[in-house]
Amino acid sequence: MSFPELVFLENLIGDIKDKARIEEVARIPYMQERFPIYTLAFGSKDPRAPTLALVGGVHGQEKIGSQVVLTFLETMTRLLDWDDSIHQLLEHMRIVFLPIANPVGMFLLRRGNGNRVDLMRNGPFDGPSPTTFFLGGQRVSKYLPWYRGVKGAPMELESQVLCDFIQREVFPAKVSIALDVHSGFGAIDRLWFPYSHTIQPYPQLAEAYALKTLLDETYPNHVYRMEPTAQGYTISGDLWDYLYLEHQKKELGFFFPMTLEMGSWLWLKKNPAQIFSSLGLFHPMHLHRHKRILRRHLTLFDFLQRATVSSKVWTQLNPEDRAENQKRALDYWYYET
Repeated sequence: MSFPELVFLENLIGDIKDKARIEEVARIPYMQERFPIYTLAFGSKDPRAPTLALVGGVHGQEKIGSQVVLTFLETMTRLLDWDDSIHQLLEHMRIVFLPIANPVGMFLLRRGNGNRVDLMRNGPFDGPSPTTFFLGGQRVSKYLPWYRGVKGAPMELESQVLCDFIQREVFPAKVSIALDVHSGFGAIDRLWFPYSHTIQPYPQLAEAYALKTLLDETYPNHVYRMEPTAQGYTISGDLWDYLYLEHQKKELGFFFPMTLEMGSWLWLKKNPAQIFSSLGLFHPMHLHRHKRILRRHLTLFDFLQRATVSSKVWTQLNPEDRAENQKRALDYWYYET
């Protein structure tokens, strides 16, 4: 058993050959089948090199997330055939991919995995702030949305694979950005950064605001709203919060995880009939809109590559600039009226 995104990825892996370091890091059992999870790494083999990580398919029915990551993966592999500049860039950084994090969920067109666990509610911790009712994670029943899994149980295999991948490929870097691509919230595209488990300001808020300013000034017509995740809703067990907190404990380099939450409500508004499709709330159904979404975010990925390898301008702020960015960030994200 398979599904189109996995077939596409495995065909692409066959074409990549010696361009990347490719691993099958797990096989997820479901019924009589075992579904593979692949990771790919391009560029420098220095574990301290600046690193950009791109993740898709954490929620199985949000297929467009994996498709966007796979589109960029395909574009990059084609560029490696002829573009000297991408080779020069990759001498100084790494780009790593986990394109399909929840293959069983994607096969079943289900948000959760084969055990019906929502992987983004499956982290082993609870936040200090009250979570958004039900949406923030529940343990009432696996047959209801946003199920976190059994309290005290080990993380689901897919969750552990994602955490191991980030800890192995990203944590050692002196500077890193991780982008996890989702759909299904709001009518605009959002770039969410920690925290989701608390409404308290993120410790590196000044740097987040500096990156936002860099994006705004470089691409003044971009389509994204960048904001703390908790301004959408609060969550218990968010894997990116968990990974960020684990990274902070180790006192390593600078790690900045983000989620791209594509505004699928706009797709539904433009085509209300999508509500009758199993994918309709999370996926653009018309071909022209689908193609537009696949190319829409290539500029963002290009920006993130540049922001990763040329990170000093937003990660190494002097005390005066950091204080000013902190004030502006608090005014913009927390005190704005």
